[in-house]
Amino acid sequence: MDLVPALREPLKKVLGPATAKVMAEHLGLHTVGDLLHHYPRRYEERGQLTHLADLPMDEHVTVVAQVADARLHTFASSKAPRGKGQRLEVTITDGSGRLQLVFFGNGVHKPHKELLPGTRAMFAGKVSVFNRRLQLAHPAYELLRGDGDGDETVESWAGALIPLYPATAKLESWKLAKAIQTVLPSAQEAVDPLPDSLREGRGLVSLPEALLKIHRPHTKADIEDARARLKWDEAFVLQVALARRRHAETQLPAVPRKPSPDGLLTAFDDRLPFTLTDGQRKVSREIFDDLATDHPMHRLLQGEVGSGKTMVALRAMLAVVDAGGQAVLLAPTEVLAQQHHRSVVEMMGELAEGGMLGGAEHATKVVLLTGSMGVAARRQALLDLATGEAGIVIGTHALIEDKVQFHDLGLVVVDEQHRFGVEQRDALRGKGKQPPHLLVMTATPIPRTVAMTVFGDLETSVLDQLPAGRSPIASHVVPAADKPHFLARAWERVREEVSNGHQAYVVCPRIGDEDDPKKGAGQSAEGDAEKRPPLAVLDVAEQLAEGPLRGLRVEVLHGRMQPDDKDAVMRRFAAGETDVLVATTVIEVGVNVPNATAMVIMDADRFGVSQLHQLRGRVGRGSAPGLCLLVTEMPEASAARQRLNAVAGTLDGFELSRIDLEQRREGDVLGQAQSGARTSLRVLAVIEDEEIIAEARREAAAVVAADPELTGLPELRTALDALLDEEREQYLEKG
Repeated sequence: MDLVPALREPLKKVLGPATAKVMAEHLGLHTVGDLLHHYPRRYEERGQLTHLADLPMDEHVTVVAQVADARLHTFASSKAPRGKGQRLEVTITDGSGRLQLVFFGNGVHKPHKELLPGTRAMFAGKVSVFNRRLQLAHPAYELLRGDGDGDETVESWAGALIPLYPATAKLESWKLAKAIQTVLPSAQEAVDPLPDSLREGRGLVSLPEALLKIHRPHTKADIEDARARLKWDEAFVLQVALARRRHAETQLPAVPRKPSPDGLLTAFDDRLPFTLTDGQRKVSREIFDDLATDHPMHRLLQGEVGSGKTMVALRAMLAVVDAGGQAVLLAPTEVLAQQHHRSVVEMMGELAEGGMLGGAEHATKVVLLTGSMGVAARRQALLDLATGEAGIVIGTHALIEDKVQFHDLGLVVVDEQHRFGVEQRDALRGKGKQPPHLLVMTATPIPRTVAMTVFGDLETSVLDQLPAGRSPIASHVVPAADKPHFLARAWERVREEVSNGHQAYVVCPRIGDEDDPKKGAGQSAEGDAEKRPPLAVLDVAEQLAEGPLRGLRVEVLHGRMQPDDKDAVMRRFAAGETDVLVATTVIEVGVNVPNATAMVIMDADRFGVSQLHQLRGRVGRGSAPGLCLLVTEMPEASAARQRLNAVAGTLDGFELSRIDLEQRREGDVLGQAQSGARTSLRVLAVIEDEEIIAEARREAAAVVAADPELTGLPELRTALDALLDEEREQYLEKG
């Protein structure tokens, strides 16, 4: 939000080239405005003035006292073996009690000269005990000279809140504080992006005041005022950006797609061997309402693993085919595209045999298109798309290539939240006569506020019921290092499941044929277990086949296999010809084998919370109960173990995604990985500040509805331009 020339001033002009270079390289700060928005992480209190008689242990205190005596001792130590070590002991008194101060090494020279008996000063430090006596080690101090202004100094110095900044080894917090002190006067020129009515209505301080209070607070209330204001800035400007995107989308034309009353969709519904859940019905209604309008649908469909999202998406696709259009399902991997193709064709039966003998009256053709298809198959698929023969197309990014032409593209369904870039979205859009409708599906549950922040340009639907016939999944942590017999028992459980006619997955973080084992680590772990490389599919499969699972049919699946080999392995597993599949996270999304009931995740601490939840969703998909075992060598007290306990403790994906977020930095949520930009959120916490985000979204929608171009709010426009610099713009475009 660098709004005016004073705030756009390059730091090298103000602070000198050397400091500016460190700030740019290590902290990404380039202008005076950047530096003013580099907020303190926390504040150190020098402590209120305390009487020496009642000093609390382990707390930071500030005392005013007089030096009673000072002695310099020399001693021998490992660093100064010849008795050259120096220790200065100073005793101070305030009339109510006495306290010892101690300074060591090179730190003794200045106090030795200054803290002479009779000198009055303020001392600040942390109270500790040494030889049963209270002491302050290396306290900060300020000499009080003369009686005139002493009391004033005492008051201002003692109550001070010292800001501690996110710093780097090359630039300590106090140097940053000094630099900020230099540029702080410019804060007066910061132009306020919040509309006056909003600011006054919510009792928020002005932006210049907020900047002064966050960097130079006199009281804790100052910090609260400043943070409350700055949180609103971040939430509001981001929500205005998203509201303007939503508004722009509603201005685009689209072909309304209404299903015919007794067409393909009705025929499909009549064939279904089960009834849809209430959730599926409700979400389908929301989607059909959107499809019937003359501007493009932009909807995010969130649903727990196995909540029946694919069914909802398929019905939307059939509705569009009914209305004379074509629908595309984009999957992130070939394995998943092939799997979707198989399950859609199975669900539709003869309705997927359009143009073939024996095809039903309303049938259409369902075509698969991936990068690794043979030339002839590919040519036929492209022809079916161009002529409109194929109503439903399932594929990977290969669908976006130039050669692919559609007869009349009406709906794009994107599986697994792959936030396609601007170019890809535009490329797909360009393939429709008018912009197609868009449905984005994700099985990663996203807390409401994150959805508002990250997917704020999409309307959201949530599927939170599991379809009938789904079984519960029991999850347990297996502490392999503390209790090796638990791991042995885990393999026995796998054998039991197989002997009952079921199948199992074993998941490892790494493939095992790469040169650098470190690369395979999913998530870093603490302590010793980190020192060995993560377990690998190829090694584990071999050990299991020769050891605890000898005699069972064990196969491997990983991302570096040829597409045909992968498909063959998946087909054998789905057909029940393999007992145990040892795989990497390629099975994380969409793989559906109802007969698989057990999953053992090796080095589970190397995976993120959401990823573990996704993986676990691959079992318990049939009528038999599922079992998920999280194997780890992490010690009981480690954060990694607590993370695993949380996953074992609940099947609620929304609850887990909150835990995940609280443990990760907010920046990850806002897709730093995707944008490469520094997150624009500095004080706003997506989880804690739920209310602010929800209110900011309402306010932003109202502002944009009244004035889409923000002509009456030039300051807000400027703030938006600063937020939507190149990278952020790109990122927000990826809805």
